[in-house]
Amino acid sequence: MMRFRRPHPDQLPLDWSKDAEIERIIEARVAIRSEAAALRWRFRLILIETVLMAGLVLAAGLVLHQPTDMVLRGALMVAGACLVSGVLLIALAGLTGHLIARYRRWRGL
Repeated sequence: MMRFRRPHPDQLPLDWSKDAEIERIIEARVAIRSEAAALRWRFRLILIETVLMAGLVLAAGLVLHQPTDMVLRGALMVAGACLVSGVLLIALAGLTGHLIARYRRWRGL
């Protein structure tokens, strides 16, 4: 319903839908922002997973009355493995997406 409302007389009337080039630029900027936001959220999720897994190993080791140095070392190893595997997964997903886009451009799909 907001589309059909007339602009204020002092406002410069702009109709962005008629200019395809401006529409393309806006869509490209939105895509770049969305991609950056998605990457940040992936890193956040990996960090949360890393902290949770390390915390679970730490809590389990302490509840089972294991030696503290062994529990800390195990928690750090699990945290490191989670972080590295998550970052590797993000990198491989990005690389795969890049290769698929390049293949589609090459094939003209």
